[in-house]
Amino acid sequence: MSFTVAIVGRPNVGKSTLFNRLVGRREALTHDQPGVTRDRREGQGRIGPLEFRVIDTAGLDQGDAESLAGRMMRQTEQAIKDADVALFVIDGRAGVTAGDRHFADLLRRTGARVVLVANKCEGGAGESGRLEAFELGLGEPIALSAAHGEGLGELYDVLAPFESTTEELDGEPDGPDAIERPLRLAIIGRPNVGKSSLLNRLIGEERVITGPEPGLTRDAIAVEWRYKDRAVRLIDTAGLRRKARVVAELEKLSVGDTLRTIRAVEVVVIVLDATEPPAKQDFTVAALAVEEGRAPIIALNKWDTVEDRKGILTEFRYTLDETLAQAKGIRLVPCSALTGEGVPRLMPAVLETYEAWNKRIKTSDLNRWLEAALDRHPPPLVKGRRVKLRYMTQTAARPPSFVAFVSQPLELPDAYTRYMVNGLREAFGLDGVPIRLSFRKGENPFAPKRIGGSRDKPSEHPKRSGSSKRPSGAKRPRGPKRPGGPKRLSGPKRRPR
Repeated sequence: MSFTVAIVGRPNVGKSTLFNRLVGRREALTHDQPGVTRDRREGQGRIGPLEFRVIDTAGLDQGDAESLAGRMMRQTEQAIKDADVALFVIDGRAGVTAGDRHFADLLRRTGARVVLVANKCEGGAGESGRLEAFELGLGEPIALSAAHGEGLGELYDVLAPFESTTEELDGEPDGPDAIERPLRLAIIGRPNVGKSSLLNRLIGEERVITGPEPGLTRDAIAVEWRYKDRAVRLIDTAGLRRKARVVAELEKLSVGDTLRTIRAVEVVVIVLDATEPPAKQDFTVAALAVEEGRAPIIALNKWDTVEDRKGILTEFRYTLDETLAQAKGIRLVPCSALTGEGVPRLMPAVLETYEAWNKRIKTSDLNRWLEAALDRHPPPLVKGRRVKLRYMTQTAARPPSFVAFVSQPLELPDAYTRYMVNGLREAFGLDGVPIRLSFRKGENPFAPKRIGGSRDKPSEHPKRSGSSKRPSGAKRPRGPKRPGGPKRLSGPKRRPR
C-alpha cells in the first residue's frame, strides 16, 4: 500500500494547485479568492515512479469550534492524523507570516512528520521567502512552483523514503478487493437540502462539513466506502440553483464541477426537501440526470419533520410520474439524514435501480414481446398503409437502449413510441431507469439489388450494363465496310413538285 500525504497551510498559498499538479488533472477548484477549499479531497498522486495518496485540505484558520472555520479546522486535523507525512505549504513571495508561525507550532505539537514547501518560487521569485522559512524550525524548505511544475524533482527526493517505510509496515500486499471497481454514486440537489448530511449518515462519520449555511460544499468530494462488501465511491456535490441566479464566478466553477460529476457516475441520488412543495428546479435537476442516462433515485429528506406523510408522498409521486415520464416508476425513498430514519432503505433501492440500469434482454424474448405488443395494439395507418415493425434488438445497456426495424420510421407517432417504452418497462422490470428506443428502416427484400460496379464504372452484369464484358485491351470489332461508289455532289436542293 502506498503512503499518504496531506497538504496543509494557511488559505491562498496554492494547496489545491499543488494537489492538481500531483494528481495530474484539475480535480480541485482553484480561484484567487481565499478559502475556496472547505472539505478534504483525496486523490492518487504521482511524481515519476513514486505513487501515493494525497489529501487536499482547507486553509488552516483560527475560529470558534462551532463556526465554519472551526469545522474546517477539524477536517484538516483529521487529514493530518490520517497522513504519513504533511506538506506544510507557505507562500514564498509573501514570506513567513504570523499565521505560518502559529500553525508551524500546531504541527509540531501533533508530532506529525512535516515537509516544508515554499510555493510560488518560479524563476527564483520566492527565494527570500524560502530562506526566511528556516526560522520555522521544520527543516530545509523546498522551493516549488505548483502552477509551473518546478521543484518536483526535489519533492520526489524528500518523499521517496516514505514509500519504503510504509512497505515494511504493510507486510502483505493488498488482496483482490484493492482492484475491485466501485459503484460510483453521486448525491445532487438544490442547496441546503441535506446532501452532505446524508453522506455523513451513510458512512457513519463526519466526513464532510455540514451546517445551516447554504452552499457550504463547493468541490465534488469523493469518499471511498463499503456497503455489505460492495465497494462504493460516494460523491458529494455542490448545490444546483437556477441558471439565472448563478452569477458569481466561483459558483459557476462549482456548478460545472457538479455537472462533470453527473456525467462520470452511474447512479444519482437526487435529494429533495420534503418540507417544501415540489419545485420546478428539483425536477430540472432530476431531468438533467435522466437526460445524461444515469440511474436516478429520489431521496425525500427531512422526513422526520413531515406531519401529513401519506399526502406528501402521494403529491411527490404524482408530480414525478407527470414530470419525469422518461423514467417512470423512479424509486422514492423518504428519509431523514438528521435522525437516520429511512436511510437504511436507500442503498437497497440504489442497488435495485443499478441492476435494472445494467440489464440486458435476449433478442428472442424481445421479439416475442414485440409480437404480443403488436397484437394488442397494432401501429396506426399512415396514408392508407400500415407501419410494419419487423424486428427488435437491444444495442446497449447503462441505460437500456433498443433498436426496432420499421417500414416507415419517420411516420410512427410519438404516442406509439411511448406505448412501446412503457411496455418494455413493465414487461422486463425496467422501472425508474431511462429507456432509449430508436427506429431504423429495414431493407426491402423485394427491391432490386445492385450487383457490383459503381456509378462511374458499368456493371459486369450484361442485363444491367446493356453490353457484354470485353477483356481489357481488346479492340471493339468493326462490321463490314459499305461498298464504295461515287460521292454525291453538293448542289442546290431539288424543289418538290
